[in-house]
Amino acid sequence: MRTLARRSRGAGPLALVAALLGLLLLLAPAASAAGGLSDATAALKKGQVYVDPAMTSRFSQAQADALTKKIDKADKPIFVAVVPDSPAFAKATVFKDLRTTVGVDGVYAVWRGDQFTARADRGALAAGVPERISGAAFRSHNGDIDATLNDFVDQAAPQTKGTGVNHSTSIAWVVIPVVLVALAGAGVFLLFRRAKQRKEAQARAELEQLRRVVDEDITAFGVELERLDFSPAAADADDAQRTDYSHALDSYEKSKRLMDEAKKPEDVKQVTEAIEDGRFSLATLAARREKKPLPERRPPCFMDPRHGPSVKDVDWTPAGGAARTVPVCQADADRLAAGLDPAIRTVDTEHGPQPYWNAGPAYAPWAGGYFGGFGGGGLLPGLLVGTMLGSMMSSPAYAAAPMMDGGHGYQDQHEGGDFTGGDFNGGDFGGFGGGGDFGGGGGDFGGGDW
Repeated sequence: MRTLARRSRGAGPLALVAALLGLLLLLAPAASAAGGLSDATAALKKGQVYVDPAMTSRFSQAQADALTKKIDKADKPIFVAVVPDSPAFAKATVFKDLRTTVGVDGVYAVWRGDQFTARADRGALAAGVPERISGAAFRSHNGDIDATLNDFVDQAAPQTKGTGVNHSTSIAWVVIPVVLVALAGAGVFLLFRRAKQRKEAQARAELEQLRRVVDEDITAFGVELERLDFSPAAADADDAQRTDYSHALDSYEKSKRLMDEAKKPEDVKQVTEAIEDGRFSLATLAARREKKPLPERRPPCFMDPRHGPSVKDVDWTPAGGAARTVPVCQADADRLAAGLDPAIRTVDTEHGPQPYWNAGPAYAPWAGGYFGGFGGGGLLPGLLVGTMLGSMMSSPAYAAAPMMDGGHGYQDQHEGGDFTGGDFNGGDFGGFGGGGDFGGGGGDFGGGDW
């Protein structure tokens, strides 16, 4: 009896949530066989993949159910609709119509007739990413709807921010009578707290993963300072040299302090920004002492930022990728000219040592601090198109929760999965025609992609 009592008390909040969800299902309008925008909206709000009756011969309900389970398991705000080429789903407005009526920040993928593409809120996927992923999936499967949609979800889910529709159900139904909200309040609080704790635990693990790499960078920078044969009091030292040296020392101390204060992975971006700034001061000091022209402010060596500022751009072909131009230090330029492999920075992963651009999303803030200040913040995404970091860095935030605000500070970035109704950036949700149109469907990357 005591065991039963303990279980009953522990299951109380979850039972209340289950009761609320059951009532919501009873209150929700039943989908009609006629299909249309209202039916699509009702299905998507419940986290189901919507298939219009006119399309079931090409994409069955069983296939839709399997895809729904995949999206639910990923716990991401991804909404998929398979609809006919008809006025009920107007080509020019279908994305805005679905996004407005569903009212949840997320990724919206629509197969319409014989075309497929996707749009997303900026807080869910960076600009351009949903179009690139949907385009690749569409071109890979020759009109096979099931294969295309599964391919799209497999690629989009790891990069999509926010939680699945079930996490926002209680928010989306704020119009439900107050008594139902009160009954579910305790259970909803526990669910959200658990999700928050899960995110915080993941952030802590990623920060520790980054800490080892950043400590190596700070140590290498400190060794350079120790080896520097420069005395500010020397007779041949001038004020400009002393300023460079002082700035390099300040950057070193700043990087150590910022790393000690780091609380989340995105804080690492400020640390590597300080290291990059300090290394450039050392390069400037060396030029002054050797009576050479002052160096141009260039990004660090792409192969390994510890090599210091790059000196030139060279053509390089990564393993399994296409040739492209990257900034490199003189030593790596000489290696490539001699037909040798460059000295690439690798980091430890669960699959063994990997180049930093293949080591996972945790390294986005680390790389963003080194390269994000060059080319308007767009340098690294261009170099890494097709990789995980490249996809995440297609926005200035570099996959970090706070965004750089014009170079003057940080502001919160809105993540996907939240209920916002019609209050969203409509420019991200054009239809199949007009801006961002794929023409024949599926999109076109242009040349030079990985």
